[in-house]
Amino acid sequence: MARIAVIGGTGYAGSNIVAEAVSRGHSVVSVARSVPTERVEGAVYIEGNILDVPGLLTQIEEVDVVIQALSPRGDMVGKVRPATAELFAALPDGVRLGVVGGAGGSLVAPDGPRLVDAGFPEEFKAEAMEAIGVLEDLQNTSEDKDWFFVHPAGGFGNWAPGERSGTYRDGGPVLVTDAAGESYISGRDLGVAFVDEIENPKHHRENFAVGY
Repeated sequence: MARIAVIGGTGYAGSNIVAEAVSRGHSVVSVARSVPTERVEGAVYIEGNILDVPGLLTQIEEVDVVIQALSPRGDMVGKVRPATAELFAALPDGVRLGVVGGAGGSLVAPDGPRLVDAGFPEEFKAEAMEAIGVLEDLQNTSEDKDWFFVHPAGGFGNWAPGERSGTYRDGGPVLVTDAAGESYISGRDLGVAFVDEIENPKHHRENFAVGY
């Protein structure tokens, strides 16, 4: 079983990844700036901050995978991108980084533009562009270190939590939509996609989109 640290493990995406990983028997540490009262049984909860990378790394020693599940919102605007770059550079060789990205960086078609460049809501563009910046930084790193970056479907969010089906489609870099053109994945199934990639890596130094 893998030893997994989830930074932002009490947020919407992070908590679903924590729950799925624990349910499959992995050793999971959830890292957040405060410890929640409601916890996933079997996970370890610690206080930590990605803005203090040296301190954070002392708390998550000997992990196999680190998941960055932070949103560049509120007081984290403009800070997630440089902090993620610093974290990845400081991770020991052999420790894989996974990132919860946004739908905005996925393509609308195989040779099409990114979703953020195709009528994307203006109020979410800054957040989308910072997530895209995280991806671009990872793409420019040495090939000696491994990472994966997941674009959730366009309808992903705590306003539509949905259920766990255990299934999803992998669109590569292209946004996953259904026959009606809708793009959605539940929080639980995003967790399934992440843990599947941890258990059976298919995307080495790649970004990919997931949805139904």
